Amino acid sequence: MDGNKRANIKVGAQVSIVLKQDQRSGNLTQGQVERILTNSPNHPHGIKVRLDTGDVGRVKAIHSQ
Repeated sequence: MDGNKRANIKVGAQVSIVLKQDQRSGNLTQGQVERILTNSPNHPHGIKVRLDTGDVGRVKAIHSQ
């Protein structure tokens, strides 16, 4: 699914995000969405979320459960 659309992301969903410090390398961090931080309905670089681990980044992939 597309991580650029806020409607596709739900609290509790399993996602892969790219952290700010990993933007150049492209390393992805996986986790469960605790909070959606982006207010706009879409964002070209991905919707910003906070994971249950406290990591904050932009969604690159949404995993089906």
